[in-house]
Amino acid sequence: MTFRRPRSLNGLILVGFGLVTLPLLFSVLWALWSLDRVAEEGEALVNTGVTAAENNRLLAEHVGSLERVTRQYVVLRNNDTRQLVRQDLETIQQRLLKMRPLADAAGATPLLDAVDSESRAIVDAITGQEIGTVESQEIVARFAEIKANVSRLTRQLSDYVDSMLVALQSSTREAQRISAWQVAALVPGTIIIVLFFILLVARPIRQIDNAIEQLGRSGFSKPIVVEGPQDLEKLGRQLEWLRVRLLELAQEKNRFLRHMSHELKTPLANIREGTELLLDGTLGDLDPGQREVADILRLNGLKLLQLIENLLSFSAWQTKNEVLSLSDFPLRALVISVAREQRLALKAAQIQLRLDVEDIVVNADRDKLRTVLDNFLSNSVKFTPKGGFVTIRAGAVPGGFVIEFADTGPGIPEDERPRIFDAFFQGRREQGGQVAGTGIGLSVVLECIQAHNGSVELLDTGEFPGAHFRVSVPQQKQVVRTEKLAANE
Repeated sequence: MTFRRPRSLNGLILVGFGLVTLPLLFSVLWALWSLDRVAEEGEALVNTGVTAAENNRLLAEHVGSLERVTRQYVVLRNNDTRQLVRQDLETIQQRLLKMRPLADAAGATPLLDAVDSESRAIVDAITGQEIGTVESQEIVARFAEIKANVSRLTRQLSDYVDSMLVALQSSTREAQRISAWQVAALVPGTIIIVLFFILLVARPIRQIDNAIEQLGRSGFSKPIVVEGPQDLEKLGRQLEWLRVRLLELAQEKNRFLRHMSHELKTPLANIREGTELLLDGTLGDLDPGQREVADILRLNGLKLLQLIENLLSFSAWQTKNEVLSLSDFPLRALVISVAREQRLALKAAQIQLRLDVEDIVVNADRDKLRTVLDNFLSNSVKFTPKGGFVTIRAGAVPGGFVIEFADTGPGIPEDERPRIFDAFFQGRREQGGQVAGTGIGLSVVLECIQAHNGSVELLDTGEFPGAHFRVSVPQQKQVVRTEKLAANE
């Protein structure tokens, strides 16, 4: 049997509400009915008990009155007293008639009939014929048996009322026990139903939440599929349309970046070649002023080339077309090589570079790691004031190696720290240098390190007044430095 759930979220909520409410409503109605029944039985029992007690009392009084009048008649023998005897007998018979339904229910009918017949027999014997004093006294003495029967009748009716009270108490306890079992079954049953419908609703909502998070992380490659109520499936289709549209826009952006970067590299290469010719003296010796200008041209050409390389790297990582080219190489030699390329920028900014790099061999993508080092060092030069210093530390750790970059610049404000690795994000603080950044340097760094399954974090140790970054790169194998690698360096 297939469970046909409602196609809309509202319908699903209504069905769930109904399934939760119906057992509760049934339990409440049953409890009200049981309470009403117990109340009616209790009221009836109270009335029965009060009526029985009153009838028993009046019957005893009527029997006592009949005995007194009978004794008077035995002495007086007049018609007025005889009439009183007949009236008291009639009163007793009327009282016994009122007590008969309860006596029948209590099984006390024989006692009631005995009281009736004995009373009538005494009255008939006394008033029916002339009898002597001795016989009259014997007849009057029979009232003791009537009183005994009245007492037994009273006890039997009282016992019956007590048994009815016990039965009512038992019925009340049974109703309470059933209500308790209903509540005990209702609570877990309701929880199960609620959890079931939460799962029905939570699954598509979780899919939508994951889809939105995927879009927020620029994950446009995985299709969005939402299964559940019809309106949530419709929302999933809208998110899928949005994903496709964002993917198209991202691809167009990346194509534009690649084309623009390649177009810029050609004239920039010509500028760099011309600058190198001037500095090499191919076109003649330069005086100190001309050489300074040529150095400035060469430095800014290198900066522009780095920016273009960052754009190309960013575009390649966005399209997931770039793969790692792993090799073993000395880390210290790579750091020194990058520092030499930045020596003019460091000299111009009067910044001192402090290196504390262990002479270890690592296994990584050398070009990507060079990009990481170059971007970090360039950022440090931009934000470090004149006369400051930049520190680069690196060394092996269990399972990999770490590289730390620190400077004496203004640091990164707290409100900007969550976004520093976002592409094209630039802080409010002014940058140094003659060429402004694009805001993708740290984004490229993060993608290069994540491609190595590593991590980049911003530290706040207080050791340095400016920014302090740590790059952690795991190593799948232990790399041992060889003479061949050292010779190649």
